Amino acid sequence: MTSFNIFLFDGFETLDAFGPAEVIGGMPDEYRLCCFSLNGGIVKSTQQIAVDTLPLTEINTSGILLIPGGIGTRTLVYDKNLIGQLGILAEKAPYVLTVCTGSALLARTALLDGRKATSNKRAFEWVCSNGAAVNWIKKARWVKDGKYYSSSGISAGIDMTLGFISDIHGEKTAWDIANAMEYVWNSDMYNDPFALFY
Repeated sequence: MTSFNIFLFDGFETLDAFGPAEVIGGMPDEYRLCCFSLNGGIVKSTQQIAVDTLPLTEINTSGILLIPGGIGTRTLVYDKNLIGQLGILAEKAPYVLTVCTGSALLARTALLDGRKATSNKRAFEWVCSNGAAVNWIKKARWVKDGKYYSSSGISAGIDMTLGFISDIHGEKTAWDIANAMEYVWNSDMYNDPFALFY
């Protein structure tokens, strides 16, 4: 069974983390969901949802890594210790998925340099300022470049994670999970309907 490691921090966006968790939870025989933070303990989302987390020192480094966004990323991009640890974990992970402004944290590690990525269109300029060497794709709903997946804002993380499932386990499996969730999957990764809106 593969660990699906969700990195959390104070001020993470709830749906950024738990939208993908809902998708991954549709394959309980394949994936084990685990929540981590830098030092472990209780962290709270922007919406004040409290989550008990394990410290990063206990993470299974062979697991998939999910980095959500949220208002907390605005200060975390300057936390060199955190960015350094995320960089180590992201290098070891077989796949890394970011939602919304979580791509700014990954961009700060320099692992996205020269790669394609996207992010929340409302915060797009700010995210781009954290990774000048990244090939930021504004219109995309989500982007895949090698083992790195990145998505636009909030609900786009669900679309990206379904896309990830489609890539790894087949499109039918992704649609089965979407249908079980009663979710209308935006399956065109290159078309974010909110890109022009913002």
